Amino acid sequence: MIQIEGVSKSYQRKLVLDDVSISLTQGQIFGLLGPNGAGKTTLIRMLNQMISPDSGHILYQGKALSPTQLQNIGYLPEERGLYKSMGVEEHLLFLARLRGLPNKQAKINVDKWLNHFEIDSWRNKRIATLSKGMAQKVQFLAALVHEPELLILDEPLSGFDPMNVELIMNEIKALQNQGRTIILSTHNMKSVDEICDAAALLHQGKVLAQDSIWNLRSASSKGEIEVRFEGHMLAFANALWTDFELVEQKELSEGRYACLLRIRGERTLNDLMRSLQDQVVVERLEKRLPSMQEVFIDLISQHQLQHD
Repeated sequence: MIQIEGVSKSYQRKLVLDDVSISLTQGQIFGLLGPNGAGKTTLIRMLNQMISPDSGHILYQGKALSPTQLQNIGYLPEERGLYKSMGVEEHLLFLARLRGLPNKQAKINVDKWLNHFEIDSWRNKRIATLSKGMAQKVQFLAALVHEPELLILDEPLSGFDPMNVELIMNEIKALQNQGRTIILSTHNMKSVDEICDAAALLHQGKVLAQDSIWNLRSASSKGEIEVRFEGHMLAFANALWTDFELVEQKELSEGRYACLLRIRGERTLNDLMRSLQDQVVVERLEKRLPSMQEVFIDLISQHQLQHD
C-alpha cells in the first residue's frame, strides 16, 4: 500500500533521513519506532505532504503520493492541535469538510463517531473546557471522522488513563479488522508487542531493522527457554548438566518452579525435554522471545557500539 523508496532529507546541511526505504502492506498495523531525533516526525510529515523529500519517492497504492490522496489519510499528530474556541461537533465537522466530505456526509460521520465512543453529550462542549483525556479522544475522532484508508497515529496513547488506553488499542484493532492500514509511531513498546504486525526501527535517520514483529523478536533471541515444572529443584538442575545454563529460578508454590534457561552449543528444546522427562513433571516449556522494548534497546546499543 505504501512504498517509501530511498528517501533522504536534510535541514541546514544536517541529514535527517538517509536513504530510507520502508514498505507497508494493506491492512497492517505498522510500528514506526526510534528514539527522539531518529527522523520519525520528518517521515510522517512527508506522508502528510507537509514537506517533500530531497531525493527518493513515496508511492501510495502504486502511484506517486499527491495532494488528491490526502482525503484517504487520517492523521493524529503528537502535538495536538484542536481549535479551543470551537465546540466538539463544530470542530469535527470543520475537519471532516477540510478532508473533502460534503456537509451531509460530514454530519452523518460525526454523529456516528460521537455515538460509537459514547460521547454524544460532548457535542456542544467547547474544546477549551475539556480535560486533557477528553481532548485526546476528540483528537482521535478527528483523525477518523472522514473514514480514511490509511491512519497515521503519532503517540496515540499519550495522556490516556489505563482504561482509555485499552479502549483506544481495541479501536485500533477494530479499524484494522475493517481493512484499514495503520502507522503507529510510539515509545510505548508494550502496545507494539500487543497490536503491531510489523515495524521499522529508525536511528539517526537510517533504518536499522524492518520486519514482522515475530521475526524482529526472534532475531534478537538469546537462546533462552522458559520452563515450568513440578518436582525437586535439585533433580531439575542435575538434569541440565553442562548443556543448559540456569539463568533464573522462582518458586511458584511448594514443589512448583518457573525457570529461565539459556541454551549452550547446538542443543534444542527436544534435547532439553529428553533430559527432564524422567526427573520432573514439565508443565510448560517454550522459547522466550525478547519484548520489543528489549529488541529496541539491543539494536540501538549494537549500532552505537559499531559507530563509536
